[in-house]
Amino acid sequence: MADQLYLSLWFPNFRLETLPQALTGVLRQFATISADPRVAAASAYPIDFTESPTYQRIYVTDDRAAETPDTLAAAIDSAVAEATEGLHDDMAYEFEMKWNLWFPEAKAPDEEAPEPDDLPDDLEDSFEDIAPRKQPIPFPSKPGEEKTIDAGWKRYPTSVRFIGFGPEFEQSGYEQNGHIRVDFGLDTPWVLEDEELDKNAAKHIQQNVEMLLAFTLLVEKHCNISSRLLWTESGEPLAEKLIARLQRLN
Repeated sequence: MADQLYLSLWFPNFRLETLPQALTGVLRQFATISADPRVAAASAYPIDFTESPTYQRIYVTDDRAAETPDTLAAAIDSAVAEATEGLHDDMAYEFEMKWNLWFPEAKAPDEEAPEPDDLPDDLEDSFEDIAPRKQPIPFPSKPGEEKTIDAGWKRYPTSVRFIGFGPEFEQSGYEQNGHIRVDFGLDTPWVLEDEELDKNAAKHIQQNVEMLLAFTLLVEKHCNISSRLLWTESGEPLAEKLIARLQRLN
């Protein structure tokens, strides 16, 4: 069964006034591995998520917006500054961005992704920290290079939500959720539990995992966090689910 996947981040000596800077840093790291470095939407929620947002903006991020004020405002610094202009202890600030993940074409999201960018070179081999790979996995660096391994698969834009919590939001829920929580959505791109795995599918799942790991390591390296936790709503570790899936291959 598909499970929600999250990354919780805690910062040393956290104070509310440092939240915009922390959010900006995390979003910038995500932008380095995302096909689109712009913020797609921003919201501010009072008290808890059952309340209507007091601030909400959806940015125009398609090609038509290339030279518009909306595109300029969608820059990470501007988007965070605008959404957090009124900082309050009982508010949560949410930002949406997109990255490109592999999906079987039969299960494709609605919108096809543009060609993906490279991952940072120093993170290319980091997947071994989660599960051993049987052979090297090429990272697409030129348009069309991924076509050697993409039989029946394509990259599609997938939304990721970044939520910064005020200390009194949801009765101090940030102590458990993290000062910032990243919501990756369902773990389907990394596990594909309802798919019959072959070596081709395993390669694409591994590339999705490498994207996830690359972002996590970039945050750890550049965002001055004190701790992090990658977790699922059910409590079942993603690494164990992934290894169990890959071990089914002959």
